[in-house]
Amino acid sequence: MKEPDDQDADGEKSDRSKSDRRQSHSSRSPSGTAVREDHKSIDNTIGEGFTEGEESYIEDDESYVEGSSSSLQDDYAESLEESRYMETPAPDAEEAEEEVKRKISESFFYDYMELVSMPFVTPDSNIPLDLLTLVHSFGYDSRKRANLKLLESSIVMYIAGNQLIFLNLKTKEQSYLRSSSGVGIGVTGVHPDKTYFTVAEKGVFPKIIIYEYPSMRPYRILQDGTDLAYAYVDFNFDGTLLASVGGSPDHTLTIWNWKEEKPILRTKAFSQEVFKVTFNPEDDEQLTTSGSGHIKFWQMALTFTGLKLQGSLGRFGKTATTDIEGYMELPDGKVLSGSEWGNMLLWEGGHIKVELSRAAGKPCHQGPINQIMLDEGEVITIGSDGCVRIWDFETIDTADVIDETGLLEIEPINELQVDKNVKLFSMIKMNEVGNNFWLAQDSNGAIWKLDLSFSNITQDPECLFSFHSGAIEALAVSPVTYLMATTGLDCSIRCYDFAGKTPLLQMKFKQGGTALAWVPRLISYGGAQITAGFEDGVVRILELYDPKGLTVFVGRKKVSDADIRLKQVFKPHTAAVTALAYDCDGEVLATGSKDKTVFFFEVERGYKPIGYITTPGPVCQLTWSSSSHPESTLLIICEDGYVLEAPFPAIKEDKEDRDVVSYEIKDMCLKYFHFTSVKSKILRLIEIERRKKQKELKEKEKQERRKRLETAMGEDAEEELQEEEEEEEEEEEEPLPEIFVPSTPCHILCGFYSEPGKFWLSLGGYDSGFLYHCEFPPDDKSSDNTVRKDEPFDFRLLEDTEDNPITTITFSINREMMFCGMQNGAIRVYILSKNDSSLTSMEDYWQYNVHDNNYGRVNAISTSFDDRFLVTAGADSNIFVFNIFSEFELKKVVKAKVPSPRFGIETEPIPEDIEDPKAYSIENARRKREHDKLMKKVEEIKAGKREQIKALRNQLQKLLQMNEELPKHMQFKRTDFDLDSKIRAEIGKKTANKIQRVEKELAWEKEKHQVSLKKLQNRFRHSLENDIIVVHAIQSDHKISSYRLVKPSKYSKTKRASQSERRPSKFERFEKEGTGRKDSQRDTGGSISVPEESVIEKGKKFRPKTLSEIMVENQIEKTRKLILKAERAQIKIQQRKKEWEELYKSKPDDGYEDPKDVQAIKEAQLFMGDFNLKTASDYKIPEHMRINAAKKEEELGYLDSMAYSKKMHMNKSIISLRDLKVAVIEEIQCLVQELKNIQSTLPIFKHLPIPQVPQIYPEEVPEKRFQYDDETLLAFKQQQQVKSQDGKAHQVGQTAFAGSAGGFLRLSSGKEGDLTTRDSLSRASKASAFSLDLPKFIEFEKADPTDVELEIMKREEIKHVYMQQYLINRIKELIVTFDAELRLLRHQKLKLDTQMKLSDLHHVTLFQEMLLLKNFEKQENILQERVNSLDKEEQDMQWKINETLKEMEEKKNEVAKLQDQEKALYAGFQTALGENNKFANFLMKVLKKRIKRVKKKEVEGDVDEEEESEESSEEESSLESDEDESGSEDEVFDDSICPTNCDIGLFELALQLREKRLDIEEALVEEKKMIDNLKKEHDTLSKKVKIVATNLNAAEEALEAYQREKQQRLNELLVVIPLKLHQIEYVLYGEIPSDLSGSLVFSNRSLGRLQERIVQLHEENSKQQKLNKECRERRKQLIREKREMAKTIQKMEETVSQLMISKFGRVINLEALQTLSVNTTLEELKIKKLRKELSNVKEMKMWEEKIAQVRWELMMKTKEHTKKLHQMNDLCIEKQRLDSRLNTLQNQQGNAFQGPRKADIEARERVTELIQVQAERIQALKEEIALLRKKGGLLLPPIHHPQENE
Repeated sequence: MKEPDDQDADGEKSDRSKSDRRQSHSSRSPSGTAVREDHKSIDNTIGEGFTEGEESYIEDDESYVEGSSSSLQDDYAESLEESRYMETPAPDAEEAEEEVKRKISESFFYDYMELVSMPFVTPDSNIPLDLLTLVHSFGYDSRKRANLKLLESSIVMYIAGNQLIFLNLKTKEQSYLRSSSGVGIGVTGVHPDKTYFTVAEKGVFPKIIIYEYPSMRPYRILQDGTDLAYAYVDFNFDGTLLASVGGSPDHTLTIWNWKEEKPILRTKAFSQEVFKVTFNPEDDEQLTTSGSGHIKFWQMALTFTGLKLQGSLGRFGKTATTDIEGYMELPDGKVLSGSEWGNMLLWEGGHIKVELSRAAGKPCHQGPINQIMLDEGEVITIGSDGCVRIWDFETIDTADVIDETGLLEIEPINELQVDKNVKLFSMIKMNEVGNNFWLAQDSNGAIWKLDLSFSNITQDPECLFSFHSGAIEALAVSPVTYLMATTGLDCSIRCYDFAGKTPLLQMKFKQGGTALAWVPRLISYGGAQITAGFEDGVVRILELYDPKGLTVFVGRKKVSDADIRLKQVFKPHTAAVTALAYDCDGEVLATGSKDKTVFFFEVERGYKPIGYITTPGPVCQLTWSSSSHPESTLLIICEDGYVLEAPFPAIKEDKEDRDVVSYEIKDMCLKYFHFTSVKSKILRLIEIERRKKQKELKEKEKQERRKRLETAMGEDAEEELQEEEEEEEEEEEEPLPEIFVPSTPCHILCGFYSEPGKFWLSLGGYDSGFLYHCEFPPDDKSSDNTVRKDEPFDFRLLEDTEDNPITTITFSINREMMFCGMQNGAIRVYILSKNDSSLTSMEDYWQYNVHDNNYGRVNAISTSFDDRFLVTAGADSNIFVFNIFSEFELKKVVKAKVPSPRFGIETEPIPEDIEDPKAYSIENARRKREHDKLMKKVEEIKAGKREQIKALRNQLQKLLQMNEELPKHMQFKRTDFDLDSKIRAEIGKKTANKIQRVEKELAWEKEKHQVSLKKLQNRFRHSLENDIIVVHAIQSDHKISSYRLVKPSKYSKTKRASQSERRPSKFERFEKEGTGRKDSQRDTGGSISVPEESVIEKGKKFRPKTLSEIMVENQIEKTRKLILKAERAQIKIQQRKKEWEELYKSKPDDGYEDPKDVQAIKEAQLFMGDFNLKTASDYKIPEHMRINAAKKEEELGYLDSMAYSKKMHMNKSIISLRDLKVAVIEEIQCLVQELKNIQSTLPIFKHLPIPQVPQIYPEEVPEKRFQYDDETLLAFKQQQQVKSQDGKAHQVGQTAFAGSAGGFLRLSSGKEGDLTTRDSLSRASKASAFSLDLPKFIEFEKADPTDVELEIMKREEIKHVYMQQYLINRIKELIVTFDAELRLLRHQKLKLDTQMKLSDLHHVTLFQEMLLLKNFEKQENILQERVNSLDKEEQDMQWKINETLKEMEEKKNEVAKLQDQEKALYAGFQTALGENNKFANFLMKVLKKRIKRVKKKEVEGDVDEEEESEESSEEESSLESDEDESGSEDEVFDDSICPTNCDIGLFELALQLREKRLDIEEALVEEKKMIDNLKKEHDTLSKKVKIVATNLNAAEEALEAYQREKQQRLNELLVVIPLKLHQIEYVLYGEIPSDLSGSLVFSNRSLGRLQERIVQLHEENSKQQKLNKECRERRKQLIREKREMAKTIQKMEETVSQLMISKFGRVINLEALQTLSVNTTLEELKIKKLRKELSNVKEMKMWEEKIAQVRWELMMKTKEHTKKLHQMNDLCIEKQRLDSRLNTLQNQQGNAFQGPRKADIEARERVTELIQVQAERIQALKEEIALLRKKGGLLLPPIHHPQENE
């Protein structure tokens, strides 16, 4: 998006010229008089407020202040415009001295009365200026941006139209400040010191006026900041600068030096709407603007052309573009902004660094964030969702992107939900000490007081004031008292006592109100009823009463001054009700609506419907005729240009009304008027009249001129007159305005009756600017009312209403004043004559701008019942009450009287309200009733048809039955009964289509229910880890239940792995893999390159080396070995030195203490073994025991995870037990089946009772509740049908739910039971088949058994009896074993239940501690951060001190080196002089002479300081002191000339060494200076370290005190510890006291540890004494060994010295001897020389080969040229022969011809040319031969003749 760059100097000039043009334009505007008066007042006071000779922009304004004619102003503006672009010559010196700038005095103020806009009154009229006086304002423009400012703790300021209202929150009193422009106020701002406030106006080139508070005097005026209106203003942190941004169309950003009334910088902020501009509190040179789809960051930059305002547009990148309402500058330059979707955006460097949201992707606010603030280290955000949330500043400031989404999830510290239906727009902090109260602007029409302390005593949000939100649609005034009712689309009706300036009550509804009417006194004598129409077509009758008149009951709450109740409600319309009107007798109520109907109701009979009529367009106004009219008629005004007149409706009896199908009145005689535009005709008539008058004036002037000319000129006058007439005839007259009629009719805004059948109308759009007097045409039933076009018969011109029509009109009681509400929010009052229905006297008027000029259209205006007050309501949410001027004003304070309640009103039932907007209207309800009657008849006919079809079906069934009874060969086939097979196929097809259609129709419902089921499962089932499972014992009543477990909470997830256990992160793994990969690549790369190198090396190896190469390599190897040996010796010496240095460094000082000992002593002091009570006043919390909210949260999470794991383990055990029971039951079923098989073979008397098979209870398998099939669903459907048929919904609902659940369980468990039974049966059958081989008797004829058979039968019987007993015992054993397992597990669970209860108690304690720690966390973090910062600062300073000491040591070493160099210089010079040199003193003086040298440019300014430091230095060498002694003789000798007989070389050496000495001295001075500076820096840092250490100690003490306070608060928390009696050892007189508050709770382990510690301390003491004694003995021994070692070292040093003297003759440096090696430079030069010789030999050989090659080439060329010479010789011989033959021929034939022939001549010429060519070639060959004989000759190609080529 391209934005305009910062303006250059030319742009600034154009801005200045533009401002000048603006000023001249404003002087020519209609309000120029007021502007000139303002500037005259400025000029009058300029002498007081400005010093002499100062230039000011006010001087530029004098051009239109002093000028009187517009032509002069235009000329001046043009000249000024030209002068801005012309180069002005430089003023003379005298003029420049005179132009001294003037400043505005600090005590200068403007006159408020000269600035404020006044009402407009028609000139030369008797209308007083104070015709209307503002009394009170009941409105608040809550949707205006930043429309709530705080001046004092109890004074708030907000804009209301053209007024600035100051509201006292305590007394509820209001004071007002009037707009100066009269066009409205754009925005306000408050100075940081609350001593000034700004009012930024609206209008053409509006002003910014700065008022002083609390005097309210205009202090400064800023002009030319924008074109039409200001959008926002803001002071910088110091209040010295003011930033303003304009609205559409220019959006100009201006920085003002407001005290001097001068703009500093100006540029265009953006091309779209800009909402806000603010300074950075930390840096005045940075600003931020935001608005529609953008945010922009500004910087004041000083460029080579001057100070500029450079803007950087914020780039959204991947984030969607959003409007930005709220933002905040962070201290480090970043910006935090809101967004439309509720997330926060963190901007850095013009880009979004990170987007902040809440956990799980939730936005920070549900809707736009409207304001962001930083308060006390916390970030506060307010949003359109009505929430105030507090965020941690550090988390936001350090936020960064963690993944590709760009989102970072954070959670607020605290949050406050103000209320439902609250939309916070802005918030300001109240200046109350000790409280954290804020005032909030609710764009839904309220001002809230919020407590953001978030403590135990935090107050609930308090609604201080409540107002309408949005446009006020209707207003009604009581006909009895000073009561007023208003309504709007904010769904509320409000009542006010406008005389007492008190809001009384409000009543909320589901739909917005659109019309109001106060019921006349004829119906409600006390004026207690209000009729209201709403946007859903409902009309409600409300009753107002004073609740203090009701019967008082005991315990009743405080009663209010007024109350309202719903009396009656009905819905006559299907769209918004736009008009309500009672006739003058109060018999009929008429309601009009946008649904193009007018409904009539009979009031006396409880608003019984009479009927309705339809209108051509939406109704906008209803007016009944007054009592002066002969008949009561209703004037119906429609929006689209239609006006109707309806007569009084006829009231029917009840009997007549019953049989009517509709309420529509079709026989009502209506009169129609369709307005047609006549404005163009009126304008044409006005233009004709104007031209006619102009002609008459010209004729008069012409006659006068003729008379003057006749008297002056005589006869010549006629000729001149004729010429003038001809010129006038030549001038063509302009054409008249064309007749124009808009294609779409203009909307009628309002109207009223003038006479019977006549009325006035006010229209908008093109037809505005006039009041039209219209009359209904005579009735013509044959004409179409929609096509007709009617014109008004009269009109009244309204001044200045071309684009500002009248929207509403009302009259005073005596109709002498007509009050008009205008489109631009102004009030206009016309003074009329008595009984002037034609408005002939409507000329003089009084006009006052009240509401907002842009969107403050006056929707309603009304006077009080006694014409004392005027009330207006506008679309800008404002309600103003005015006092109407009267000569007889009442002195006493008036107050409205609320009507008393009717008798028995409290016992009357409140009628049921119509809340559903889709409810039937009266007409629709009647039509529905008729439709239901008709449908009932149709259903009866359908039922008869169904009966007939049923009879036919029965007859068919009988026929089919008879057919089946017949023999088969006589029976008809089923298809024979079909009349037509196609019919059956078609029916089947239709059935299939119907089924498919039904499935499609139910697809949405099916998916809806599936989604609902999934949501329910996700909400209630998926979050459940384990449901409750109750396992019952089989024989006893014991049972055990599992724990109902949800999935782990966030606390258990917050536990993080330690550093050792933590898995490496993705980034760490990537780095490891990356480095490994790089190493592998490097290795592979090396391996790949090896073969290539090896091939090259092999090639070199196979090539034989020359002797020279071998010599060079040997020399290099020899040199390398020598160098390597010297380097090894050097490294060894350096390593030994380093070891010695480290050894000496490790030598401890005399006061050195071992760190291990110090640490051990510290640990011993900390863990001495005593038990410090946390309640002690001197208790110091150890570092490892300090706790914070995060640690406590981890502890809480650990406790939860432990409890969760134990419960989970127990649940698994119970589930295993349940599975065991299932297995036991299955086995018992198998055994019972086997038992039944056995008993089938035994006689009955031997049968034992079969044990009962246990059952699985439903609560043992809760998961089967969620298993269902079609049968289950059908059963549930039947239950739902039964439920719908029953009358008792609640009881049936409960039973149905239980039944359905039971049904699910029963069916599913039954099926499972079948399965298990089937399985068990199969198992039993198998078991019986394999275990018992029961005999299968084949049925034969009965025979008596033999003895053997009887014996076998007895044996089998005995076996079966045994097996029967065994199986029964086995079943009992299984049951007993299972019950024992259950009881054992139940016992374990009871113990676990005890532990879980204790853990729950501990959980509560930990949670309370966590909450308490969170309250302490903020201040603790601040203190800890201060301690850390001070500690870091101390460490940094200590590091700097150490670095300074190191630098000082280095500088001292450098000084010592320089002094050594100086001594060496003198010593060397003394050696060069030798002994007995007679010029020694002279040369030494030359060397020591002090001279001044020209230093470098960098140190030119320090010459004198260096000389002084040299003279004052106390560390000069002894040689320099000698120089000072001989300094007096310096002037005697001349050191520029060498004396005779003196060695010139020594003299030159002395001069050179003197330069070196001076260099060394300068370096010494510099180093000493640096040492001094380092000493000063060291001293400064030492002092700072002490201060920081003191501050650090204080901060640590404060932190420790805060920790102690936190511990005390933690001690106050109650901790539950269950104890048994034997655990209580606190006994008094052998009994346990009743009060255990003085007891301590110890664990046995802690008590035992304390007792053991006593013994341990005794043992440690004896051990330490023994160890101390051993250490003393060891120390003595070490001292003795040290002495012996010193003696040994001394002896060895003497031995080494003697050996050196004996070997070398003197003591030498062994290190230098060891490191002595070859001269590497010499060896390298030798190798280089050898290589050069070898290369020269090679080069000589190469040149010799080249010479031989050239010689061979020369020989070949010589042979070739010899051959060519032979050819030339042959040619010469041939030529001679030809010449002789030619001569012979000439002699023979010459006689025959007299002259030469032409052919002969040509032949001769050719031959001559050939000879010449050959001669040239011969010459060239000779030259070439000569060149080849010379060595190194240059060969050129032979010269060819041109003809030869041819």
